[in-house]
Amino acid sequence: MKTYSAKTGEITREWYIVDAEGQTLGRLATQIADRLRGKGKPVFTPHVDTGDFVVVINAEKIAVTGKKLEQKMYYRHSGYPGGLTTRPLREQLERRPTEVLRKAVKGMLPRNRLSRQQLTKLKIYAGPAHPHEAQAPKQLEVS
Repeated sequence: MKTYSAKTGEITREWYIVDAEGQTLGRLATQIADRLRGKGKPVFTPHVDTGDFVVVINAEKIAVTGKKLEQKMYYRHSGYPGGLTTRPLREQLERRPTEVLRKAVKGMLPRNRLSRQQLTKLKIYAGPAHPHEAQAPKQLEVS
């Protein structure tokens, strides 16, 4: 029996919607990353993008455990000497709540060109509204 390898034209992509309200950041990010890679599909092939589209709503209402709101830091660098900027998670959630989840999911994908392609299928919105009703996304059950 030969090993099946998915071809790019044979892949059917589904649309899923996830409500992040009250969900734990890391646990939600792992399940989103698996769905973006296509790990749950029987046609999963590591070197082919077999994943689905994921729409996340209410990203501003995501939950974290422990003292992460004060202790977890996000770093940016301007490229100039002394240009390092740090921001705690609480402030990052106030300013750019979508980037918190995007960065968590990105860290759980492999570091290659394929992961950058897979990350484009992730759509994150801070509030409950999103423009993807025409795709008829299914509710993704997050345990």
